[in-house]
Amino acid sequence: MKKILTIIFVLGFYLVSFSQDNRDKIKTLKIAFITEKLNLTEKEAQAFWPVYNSFEDEYMKLRRQSYEKRKNIDFQNITDKDAEALLNEIRVIEKKKYTLKENYMNDLLKVISPKKIILLNKVEDDFKHKIFEEFKNRRGMRNAKD
Repeated sequence: MKKILTIIFVLGFYLVSFSQDNRDKIKTLKIAFITEKLNLTEKEAQAFWPVYNSFEDEYMKLRRQSYEKRKNIDFQNITDKDAEALLNEIRVIEKKKYTLKENYMNDLLKVISPKKIILLNKVEDDFKHKIFEEFKNRRGMRNAKD
């Protein structure tokens, strides 16, 4: 029954996201993949996804901030004083990431088991690997047609 529900869930999201951009499609696939691999109950999923999505949103904001700080550095002309100031800003962002991750783990412990939290890390890595392989395959197919 759960597998049928998962398949319906995936197909429904796939059809809804068909006209949206690739990020939305990937996010939809990720939701289905994680839900299935963690074997989340309906109750767990309802509590898990808001925590997970909130963490991802906040973490991405911090990553963007860090990237923005580093992207336009003139490495040839930056002074030690400016570099030190930039390092301090990056340290602050990294501390925020650490605190965010700590709070995320604590919040997850309230909604899923420790075993599922550990499994979540593996499942996320598996999903990234699967998406990367799919990207390589599609790119290879596109290059073969040219």
